[in-house]
Amino acid sequence: MDWSDSGLVLGARKHGETSVILEAMTQAHGRHLGVVRGGRSRAMQAALQPGNRVVLVWRARLEDHLGVYTVEPDALRAGRLIDSPLALHGLHWMGALMRLLPERDPHQDVYAMADALAERLDDSRLAPELMVRFELAVLAELGFGLDLDRCAATGARDDLVYVSPKSGRAVARAAGEPWRDRLLPLPAFLRGPAARVGISKDDISAAFRLTGHFLLRDLFEPRGAQDPASREAFVRAALAGL
Repeated sequence: MDWSDSGLVLGARKHGETSVILEAMTQAHGRHLGVVRGGRSRAMQAALQPGNRVVLVWRARLEDHLGVYTVEPDALRAGRLIDSPLALHGLHWMGALMRLLPERDPHQDVYAMADALAERLDDSRLAPELMVRFELAVLAELGFGLDLDRCAATGARDDLVYVSPKSGRAVARAAGEPWRDRLLPLPAFLRGPAARVGISKDDISAAFRLTGHFLLRDLFEPRGAQDPASREAFVRAALAGL
């Protein structure tokens, strides 16, 4: 059996003397592994760098086999991204997030967001916001999406400034004021498209605090793990660049 798909390179490890096992997030087939014969050659190494988008043909005798990839370059970004510490930390963190998704389980929206994020990871103005939204998307794909559209207490859609750290639901200013010290701030740019202009360093910091709480509680701690160091490094670089 075989299929062809677009894929975002997450990483590759040595396999035998000349081959590698490529890990890619594909558009229609999810996070998928396959052997690339001759993948350790100089020509192939340039294409198999994390962050690159490639066109993949996967072949195997049976569906549950590892299979073999044929790879064609599509968007070779790694040469540009390697010069940016922000981008390098971001690639590591993106990979860690996508490895939380079940292997071979399609997540087309996550793929589209990851590909767009990889294209802009060296842009210190855009990458932090896009990473926050990517973290929220991964939480949602795994069943832990936040409800930021209406107040958990009143149902109101206006003046949402807090998030409950227990329920992950937004809370309006008036309803949350008595418990403000126990609530997480909801940055303006996450309240809706109209609030996009003028994102500040404090907004980004609050957003990463918000997503970090739920990533740790719902995704990493149940697996007996802590937030990867790559996230801390990315957040530090992102805030330093604003």
